Amino acid sequence: MAKPVRQSEVLASSLVNSVTQAVGKLLDLWNEMGISHELQLERMQAAKAHIEVLLNEMIEEENSMKEKIENDIEIHKHQLNRLRDELKLDPYKVDKSLTILQLEKDLRLALECALKEKHERLKKLKRLQQEDQDLCSELYETPYYVPTGSIPSSLELEELQEHVEKLLKIKEQRLERFFKLRRQVREYNEEIGHIPDGTLENEMLAVEEHICLTKKNLEDLQLLIHQLQVKKESLIDTKECLVKEVQVLWDRLQWPQEERDQLTRTTGNCSISEAIKMWEEQLQSLNELKKEQLKEITLKVRQELESYWQKCCFGDEQRAAFQPFYNDNFSEELLNHHDEELVKMKDLYEKNKQLYDNVHKWETVWDQFIELEKKSTDPSRLLNRGGNLLKDERERAKIQKQLLKLGEELKKSIENWEKENDSCFLVYNQRFLDSMAHQLQNHRIKKDQPKISSKRDEFATPKTTVKRAACVNTATPSKIRKVASNLTVLKAASCSNIPSNTAVTSKQSIQNKTPYKTIRLDSLYRSPLEECKEGKSTNQPSYSDFMKELSMKSSSNGKIFNSTLKENIDE
Repeated sequence: MAKPVRQSEVLASSLVNSVTQAVGKLLDLWNEMGISHELQLERMQAAKAHIEVLLNEMIEEENSMKEKIENDIEIHKHQLNRLRDELKLDPYKVDKSLTILQLEKDLRLALECALKEKHERLKKLKRLQQEDQDLCSELYETPYYVPTGSIPSSLELEELQEHVEKLLKIKEQRLERFFKLRRQVREYNEEIGHIPDGTLENEMLAVEEHICLTKKNLEDLQLLIHQLQVKKESLIDTKECLVKEVQVLWDRLQWPQEERDQLTRTTGNCSISEAIKMWEEQLQSLNELKKEQLKEITLKVRQELESYWQKCCFGDEQRAAFQPFYNDNFSEELLNHHDEELVKMKDLYEKNKQLYDNVHKWETVWDQFIELEKKSTDPSRLLNRGGNLLKDERERAKIQKQLLKLGEELKKSIENWEKENDSCFLVYNQRFLDSMAHQLQNHRIKKDQPKISSKRDEFATPKTTVKRAACVNTATPSKIRKVASNLTVLKAASCSNIPSNTAVTSKQSIQNKTPYKTIRLDSLYRSPLEECKEGKSTNQPSYSDFMKELSMKSSSNGKIFNSTLKENIDE
């Protein structure tokens, strides 16, 4: 296949034809004009020279242009490589198949793109650095370092962008915290009536566009809030103390309820400082009235003091220790002594309220227990068929269990109290656990009194042998059993706590012993007081014995008592 003819070659051949035709026309003209052959040669030589000069000039121009393009290519290539190196880009790769014009254009466009990217990077760097500088100045942070005089890389610009975004988040968080803290400060100032008295408070509370959000300022603001909190708590405590003092004086002076409510509402709608001022004024006016009514107020305080003495189980010696109670020379100082003592008693009662309440509960339950014990020894209870006997037994078992449980709680609580306070827990001048043991001792003495009286009566009666006459009719065995049974019932009714085998043994001894020897009563009978003294000297009743006896009673009373059964009557 033939190679296609280029258009430039066609133009070149047409140019040769044009020159040939032009030369032919010149020769024709010269011949027509009759110009000699020598002149025609000269003229032809001049035309040739002229054409050669023109072509040479054109060639030189084109050569110059080529050299310029090649020079530009070198310059572009050098600038492009240097710029791409500054931009942290790889060297530009040249396509060797390109002509010099295409290469120049390609390098020129690449250089323009590189310059444009450089300009954009520098512009972005300037903007980010300005934002970073502003944020760092506002947040008191270290700016992101970018080497001066160099073009930042894409990675450096990304890191700078991330740093700015991080600072923006920090600013947002600190702003949120700052506004929250400032709002709290303003609330505290409004609540307690505080006026800013420092540079920091004035700066932080001022409404300004520029806010210094340094860590130190926020920490100082947090510290300020803590100080205001402490001040508020202190003012609240002061206010509460004033309110308590005023309420005490209101009660003592029988202040009208309407005026009390009015002052309470008024102070509730103002700041704490203003409320304190109002309560102080009220307290001052009430103190002036109090001075005018010292006697009446002191007597009221004494009544209240006596009630707390009773609640705290104070004995006469403990009460007598407060000498101002018996002073009738009413004065401000005397009233102050009473107030101080009342505060001490209130504090003592509040600290040990549960313990004192359990002590009073114990006394109440103990009284119920003693009352039911008395009922259990009443002979007439066996004649009651209305069901009350069964109710009483159940109630007695219930009270014993309650007494046992309450006693264990009191023992544990009192032992802990004595261990913590390193002293005895006194109730009416006695250690309470010892008092409980003495209650048991007295209860035993009273319970054993019928036994002792019965023994005394038995040994007081002379025991002699009596011969039965022949004419005397002897009772039949059935009658003897009946009489013995009746006696047993009567004895069980009158001395329910004496075992039946003791009665049988005593009867047998009376019937079997023929000789009678005189026995001294004082050798067989000892009064309860003597037994009590001996018990104290040998075996002092303890709280553990008391609880053991209660638990035994409680377990023995678990059975249901039925007064209609013969074995219960024989007991």
